[in-house]
Amino acid sequence: MGLDLIAVAEYLDVHLGDHAPDLKVRGPLSATLIAGGLSNLTYELRDAEGRALILRRPPLGHVLPTAHDMRREFRVVSALAGTAVPVARAYLLCEDPDVIGAPFYLMEKADGVVLRTRAQCAALTPAQARAVSESLVDVLAGLHGVDPEAVGLADFGRPEGYLHRQLDRWDRQYAASQSREIRGLFELGDGLRAAVPVTQRSAVLHGDFRLDNVMMRFGADAIGVAAVFDWEMSTLGDPLADLGLLLTYWEDPGHPAKGILSASGGLTNHEGFLAGREVVDRYQAATGLIVDDLDWYVAFSHYKLAVVLEGIHYRHEHGLTLGEGFERAGAAVPALVEGGRRYLDRTR
Repeated sequence: MGLDLIAVAEYLDVHLGDHAPDLKVRGPLSATLIAGGLSNLTYELRDAEGRALILRRPPLGHVLPTAHDMRREFRVVSALAGTAVPVARAYLLCEDPDVIGAPFYLMEKADGVVLRTRAQCAALTPAQARAVSESLVDVLAGLHGVDPEAVGLADFGRPEGYLHRQLDRWDRQYAASQSREIRGLFELGDGLRAAVPVTQRSAVLHGDFRLDNVMMRFGADAIGVAAVFDWEMSTLGDPLADLGLLLTYWEDPGHPAKGILSASGGLTNHEGFLAGREVVDRYQAATGLIVDDLDWYVAFSHYKLAVVLEGIHYRHEHGLTLGEGFERAGAAVPALVEGGRRYLDRTR
């Protein structure tokens, strides 16, 4: 389970009232591990009266430096409350690893649906699929329009040199998780480093923005994003890195699923979803950024995802994962590297 519910209940009994006096949680607690995430662990807690809360904690082991930072997640979610970016209310951060063996934070359970499967997306009407697409792009553009200083995030990262530092970071992460030889991965990193584009402007980045990292609300009058989740890779940097990653997951309607990213692949290749070009055009219209050539950013996203999934593969091989789907992570890495090299070749 990875969660000591008695310790959590005792901690909340002492500390929750100082941060959320309007929230009363009564033990004993029960917990369900929420499927879908392959990195930080997310639990739905229920108290004795049926109140639902969400708890986030790092993986069970092999936590790399600068990764899985609960304080960072808690800070950005708290800062974005009240902006154009819908987020769940963050209640409480526990930085004491002695409580459950790792830091964690508590937030509200948002109401809505997470579109995680192809079947869910195929069941949408074309009008619903289009509304989902448009809302997703609009929220990303809204995030990149947030003034970091105005929300207390001016020191949340170092925008200057962001792309170079990202390449250094993912090099280090791969070295720390390497358990096998991945053909072409080092060459992809070197190729990206030799062609780093000039950043147009800096923004608050999500770092893993995609359809199944948001919750959608299907109302009688409107469809839109209810909350954006999984902020563990958020920082300040080049906003086109977020767009490049969204496009890495995106598949145009009518196209067969790529099969590279089995957890999220094929979600958008159904009637009504925007085509990738429409995603780019809508984002450009909302942000004013020049997005004529995104191939480098898409290639970089392939590289980053390859390293992330290789780290997940390492944890799974060492018995440090909970839930399902982790066994597929390693198989996606070579295809991501090859895809990244193809996109990088298009920049030359």
